[in-house]
Amino acid sequence: MKAYVIEQVGGPDVLQLRDIPSVAPKADEVRIRVRAFGLNRAEIYRRAGKMGPIAGQVVPGIEAVGEVIEDASGLFRTGQHVATAMGGLQFTRNGSYAEEVTVLRSNVIDLDGINLSWEELAALPESYLTVWGALGRLIDNVPGQTVLVRGATSSVGQAAVAYAKARGQRVIATTRSASNAARLTAIGADAVVIDTGEIAEQIRGVAPEGVDVALEVVGAATVRDSLNALKPFGTAVVIGLLGGAPVLDNLHLMNDLPNATRLAFFGSGLLGTPALPLADSPLKWIAQQVADQTMPSLRVKTFDFDDVANAHRMIENDRAQGKLVVRV
Repeated sequence: MKAYVIEQVGGPDVLQLRDIPSVAPKADEVRIRVRAFGLNRAEIYRRAGKMGPIAGQVVPGIEAVGEVIEDASGLFRTGQHVATAMGGLQFTRNGSYAEEVTVLRSNVIDLDGINLSWEELAALPESYLTVWGALGRLIDNVPGQTVLVRGATSSVGQAAVAYAKARGQRVIATTRSASNAARLTAIGADAVVIDTGEIAEQIRGVAPEGVDVALEVVGAATVRDSLNALKPFGTAVVIGLLGGAPVLDNLHLMNDLPNATRLAFFGSGLLGTPALPLADSPLKWIAQQVADQTMPSLRVKTFDFDDVANAHRMIENDRAQGKLVVRV
């Protein structure tokens, strides 16, 4: 099969399209014919050496959609439309930048019967599963809350806006550029705040009592400020690293953490584990909402399989403004 491999740290040009052997599935695995995959900063960081050294041959990619080739357990049938994400992809096993991928069965989700193209389906898994993992237990069954999405123009930020709105929440989205406000409003934001680095006071102007939930996509650089936008018993969940290293220097629990608020971190590596089984995920429901046009499509551009390096350049130059996918 053809797959992209990385053999050394570097820029987009270190991505090499090669013929490599298919991987036969073990008892707890499923082999999938990849039809399309989404692109993520995690793959950029992996290629650049920011997520560990490149030892040997690495196939990048942390998500894909396609058709089942082989599942010895019979849980998934041959030809069934599925999605997969995480489960060690690009770290402990070959990733999804390939014609085929062999993955843990626990990280496979049924998508049969959804009337969406492969490209549209590929825009969903990693972004929406991350948002569900971070927010689902806070907002899925409690509509009418106010949710702040800090860093909302990223692909996962846009997914958070759309998901929170679909769950019946009031959504405040932030962006550093006023030119992005119309896009965020179109996908579900009730209010858009221009992020100057310190916006808690502006948020209080929109939601005087504070917000119930803050999703931090920017990360450590702005999390103290986001905490100050919470109401008592509100929760801030950090999922992003857009603002740099995930380190808070000299965190003062009494001064930096407002009274009766909570700070959490969610990493998508938890997806598919016993703590967060993907059988419980709403991904198929989300896909149906997008097919019904109840939720917006977040896909902004599709690349051909031989053009992945240019897709990486687009992400690195911060020109994506939504989800990029690759058609295989």
